[in-house]
Amino acid sequence: MMIRRILETDGIFRFENGGELPSIRIAYYCSDREYRPSDRVIWFCHALTGNANPEDWWPQMVGPGCVFDPEKDFVVCVSMIASPYSECHPLSVNPETGKPYLLSFPRVSVRDMVRAAILVRKALGIESIDLLLGPSIGGFQALEWAVMEPSVMKKAVFLATGARVLPYLTAFNEAQRMALKADPSFLRAEGPEGGSEGLKAARAIALISYRTFEGYNSTQAEQEQDTMFADRAASYERYQGDKLLSRGFDAYSYWYLSYAVDSQNLGRGRGGVEAALSSIKARAAVISIDSDVIFPPSDGRRMAESIPGAEYYEMTSTFGHDGFLIEYEQLKVIIQKIL
Repeated sequence: MMIRRILETDGIFRFENGGELPSIRIAYYCSDREYRPSDRVIWFCHALTGNANPEDWWPQMVGPGCVFDPEKDFVVCVSMIASPYSECHPLSVNPETGKPYLLSFPRVSVRDMVRAAILVRKALGIESIDLLLGPSIGGFQALEWAVMEPSVMKKAVFLATGARVLPYLTAFNEAQRMALKADPSFLRAEGPEGGSEGLKAARAIALISYRTFEGYNSTQAEQEQDTMFADRAASYERYQGDKLLSRGFDAYSYWYLSYAVDSQNLGRGRGGVEAALSSIKARAAVISIDSDVIFPPSDGRRMAESIPGAEYYEMTSTFGHDGFLIEYEQLKVIIQKIL
């Protein structure tokens, strides 16, 4: 079992893009006990709309008796800055105004997220991480962290992710931001509910990028032979938008997280992506999904070739990027080899 904890920082937190907060509260989940130096440390970095409890979004992989067992290992996952599941996001109260930050929140980069995670690592007294694993934007964080603190990581798994955001993904992100702005209540920033309809549309756009032609056709086909106006796939898109809202997500957090995705450039200030990847000292594995259109296998293979000694694995799925949540039997085999 994992429990939620809060780290309250002392002092100003400055963001890479400019802006600062007088202090931040960092939410994280960890094994339900104190860390012991003899523990094997497993550290997760979560995906865009996930929370920091991997038992929630990866129950087949994390939990008692699973590949990652919080009772045997010391398991940690920090909630990303700007996530609504964190304690530091656009709906947090600005102490100067007594109102939520909303669109006045500092723009967050992946490196900012990693710096917050490092604060948690130090507060827990953890000097080395036995396995660092991140999917999607969690993989962005894992890559950044492996470069920022190369001597801390023993092994690292970069799953369905990339060292630099590709134009195709940025185009999807901008389409989602356009959907948010098309909701008049979003830019008015009158309260936490602003942009709710835009958020539903943004989520529907994102879902198409996470899935595939084959995936939709196999799960959302019309059941009636004589259907006139197809609606099953449409209703699925509407359902996913409603579901995200019901999970407590808000349009402002989504807006900032989309820009955090676009900030991913491992080579920024480091002489380029290949130079940054070559500095990773952890025993690394890159895992791609054959049908993933936003992090294609060709990009994953290039990334693995640039990391000294890295192993490359490829999973098969008809569900695209979301395969990392679905194809857990394949993933178990790969992870057990790495462990």
